Amino acid sequence: MVVNNLVSVAVTALLLTVGAGAAPAAAQQPNSLASDSIFIQRAGSVGLLQVKLAQLAEKKGSSAAVVEFGKRMATDYSKANEALKAAAKQAAFPAPVLLREHQQTVSRFSGMGRSAFDKAYMAEMVRQHGEEVQLFQQESTAGRVQSLKQLATSMLPDMEQRLSLATQTAGSVGVDVTASRSQSNGKSTTY
Repeated sequence: MVVNNLVSVAVTALLLTVGAGAAPAAAQQPNSLASDSIFIQRAGSVGLLQVKLAQLAEKKGSSAAVVEFGKRMATDYSKANEALKAAAKQAAFPAPVLLREHQQTVSRFSGMGRSAFDKAYMAEMVRQHGEEVQLFQQESTAGRVQSLKQLATSMLPDMEQRLSLATQTAGSVGVDVTASRSQSNGKSTTY
């Protein structure tokens, strides 16, 4: 009975730590590998977020451009997520999970009405893709785990292309892309 309670408490603490965005693998790895752990955790979570939001865009999008963008993101990120999952396993890091901040983003968009969805979604896509490009650039130049560094380097052109497409699509539905991009650039995000 006591053992069951201790196991339950330990599992709960681990789940809360992972859900809060902490990197359990980073705590077990030397400091030089912590950034790689954070990279794979954040990149994986963003990939999972992109698929969930893309599926919402396919359902809630009122603009054909937004629906098409959603379809493309669902396809692209499903493939990217497989590569990230395999890379995490190869580097002995936990499989990516959806972080709490990204779960909250999904919840916010799930509750949004169709009329407000397109502009909000595309503004979020410009912001998210801008942050993602920065994350992949950082890993490709400063990563310590060679396989993750190579993955980031190989995926970076696709990330940059998705940022460009997000910016173009956002502009087509009336989003002020300069405001969305400056929010992304001005946001203090810790990777």
